[in-house]
Amino acid sequence: MGATAAAVLGYTPPDGGWGWVVVFGAFISIGFSYAFPKALTIYFKEIRKHFGVSYSQIAWVSSIMLAVMYAGGPVSSILVNRYGSRPVVITGGIMCSVSMVAASFSSTITHLYICVGIVGGLGLSFNLQPSLTIIGKYFQVRRPIANGLAMAGSPVFLCTLAPLNQFLFDHFGWRGGFFILGGMLLNCCVAGSLMRPLSDANKPQSNVAEKTKTPNGNGVDGQASDQKPHHNRSCTGNTSCCMNLSLFRHRGFIIYLIGNMLMFFGFFSPMIFLAPYAKHRGVDEYSAASLLSALALVDMIARPGTGLLANTRWVRPRVQYLFSFAITYNGVCHLLCPLASGYWGLVAYAVCYGLVYGMVCALLFECLMDLVGPCKFSSAVGLVTILECCPVLLGPPIAGALVDMFGDYSYMFYLCGVMMLTAGLFLFIMNYFNYRRLDRARRAQEKSLELQEKTGQCGVQQSDLVVEGEDHQSHVEDNGTIQVKAETKDNPV
Repeated sequence: MGATAAAVLGYTPPDGGWGWVVVFGAFISIGFSYAFPKALTIYFKEIRKHFGVSYSQIAWVSSIMLAVMYAGGPVSSILVNRYGSRPVVITGGIMCSVSMVAASFSSTITHLYICVGIVGGLGLSFNLQPSLTIIGKYFQVRRPIANGLAMAGSPVFLCTLAPLNQFLFDHFGWRGGFFILGGMLLNCCVAGSLMRPLSDANKPQSNVAEKTKTPNGNGVDGQASDQKPHHNRSCTGNTSCCMNLSLFRHRGFIIYLIGNMLMFFGFFSPMIFLAPYAKHRGVDEYSAASLLSALALVDMIARPGTGLLANTRWVRPRVQYLFSFAITYNGVCHLLCPLASGYWGLVAYAVCYGLVYGMVCALLFECLMDLVGPCKFSSAVGLVTILECCPVLLGPPIAGALVDMFGDYSYMFYLCGVMMLTAGLFLFIMNYFNYRRLDRARRAQEKSLELQEKTGQCGVQQSDLVVEGEDHQSHVEDNGTIQVKAETKDNPV
């Protein structure tokens, strides 16, 4: 595995060292990116009263923020490919901070849409995608573990930001809370500063790096791949300063993209509507809020645990199956949720949902990198996120419309469950055929190499026996021909 990474990247990822500091920085950036839009809902009730708007209008603040975070993926990818992860994350932290400070002076709901939704969402996009990309540059063997630890930032920050926002609101109001959050988001700049390019880190010793030379004699060892991707000639053909549209000819990428677009229609809605559903079933407000805490706690444990599981030698070669299982199990949980009776039934649902939600999130980008490789990963994330922004934006409003239409949350859970179940089964079936085709191609390549070796041996034997006479030479040639036909009989080109 390490040799493969060295052949593709031009260097051997260190799989540790400063890479764990990079994982900590990614933990902070990813935590803010995923948890921040959800934690802001604490302020929505007061903001709605202040501006005199409906719940639907105020809900668009988080929806726009999430959608822009996903839609900004291609812009983030281009900047990462050109400048590296560190400056992009620092820029994203500054944008998020400025957006919240400016939002604290808002006079209309439209101002909030622009500041928090558009500017803040784009800043979060600049935090999310570079953090995922740089992990793939520092890790290969331990990459699933590193991704699982980094993705655990989301539930940790959700558990922390929710009570913190309530405290800020009680003492400073929504404007003061927004202003203080703007200062807190500058921590993303600190996280970005930890993501130093691999060229500045301890350079890994690699024979591949020593043997790969440019015409002018400089080593192309990929050490500067994060800072200046054009130094790494092995990756230049795969990633450029623009988006790599050749990924749309990549069979595994297309399968992943279709499955994820189906999944995201039902991915966020159950979490958004869980507390209102519990209140609808007669659960008090404190107990309803505790369901999210239970979900986040299990999610916090599930993400690094899934990373450890995905890194085992039994699961890693077929990690796409684990991803498919997690999505399918997620759908089954949603379908069974309306059958849960009482508070403890909802607690059981929240625990099961938190487990599979954490599994999906831990594997979401690991599976993408497993398919396209580290060189194309930056472009792949950009393309995936911009196409996923549509289901991310439309999923919760569609779910809310079902609740308004039928006056019951059950149909919303059924819809989300069906979408998740369909996505999981689609990915499982298509990945099964994809793995078969990959295995067949690998066996054909191995046989081709074996055939070339045998053909070369026959040629050597033939040259050695020329002096023994023309008749004997013909006999050797005939035997060689028979051997070649036998090797290629079942593998027509």
